[in-house]
Amino acid sequence: MPRTYLVTGSASGVGAATAELLLNQNARVIGADLSDADITADLGVQQGRTTLVAQARERSGGHLDGVVACAGVALFDPLTIKVNYFGAVAALEGLRSLLAAGTDPRALVISSAASLHPADPAIVDAALAGDEAAAVEAARTAVTQGDGAQVYSSSRVAIARWIRRTAVTPEWAGSGIPLNAIAPGMLIAPMIEAMLDTEVGRQAIDDSIPSALHGRVLPAQVAPLLSWLVSAENSHVTGRVIVVDDGTGVD
Repeated sequence: MPRTYLVTGSASGVGAATAELLLNQNARVIGADLSDADITADLGVQQGRTTLVAQARERSGGHLDGVVACAGVALFDPLTIKVNYFGAVAALEGLRSLLAAGTDPRALVISSAASLHPADPAIVDAALAGDEAAAVEAARTAVTQGDGAQVYSSSRVAIARWIRRTAVTPEWAGSGIPLNAIAPGMLIAPMIEAMLDTEVGRQAIDDSIPSALHGRVLPAQVAPLLSWLVSAENSHVTGRVIVVDDGTGVD
């Protein structure tokens, strides 16, 4: 029986690469994105999160074997915390009952090596407290103060901490559902294409996340790790944020 996966952010980047790999492994994939997907939903707003869960239930027949939450943005804007943290958490929590009805269910979310960078405690604390309004206000303040870059790193720090805290709870580990994250380093994805188009942008990227190995990573190069983490073969890895950063974060 083919496994059934739901992949958010499936129209581009890691989401598209992962969906393609899973399809090549004869899995059934339900894609979700802002457009060009089976489910059209904006995870930056509550209505979009509700739509995702409702349509996933309908399209999956009531069960999923895996969820891969790839949807994300990298903007100096409060939308970043809304999508990267609250959208991801809403998707994972909302789809958990479908995973519980699946076979060897697994879940995974994309974080980033930026989770190792400085973050805004006010944004992170509000996110982990589940207070979206406060997190958005803190993000807005950070942008106004010229610390917009910390909105992105804070969104990744928050989701990484949520994974570690949540994975071992009765609702996840206790229900036999491994929950993990991967944290890519300099991933070539649509969200940074504009920076890669200029020498100044490329230099800024390379300076912020220097590589000790092969440099910038392509979505297709991290997709195999994602596919294994959500496969039935992964029986014991949970609560981990696996960094794929070419050795950048090694002390």
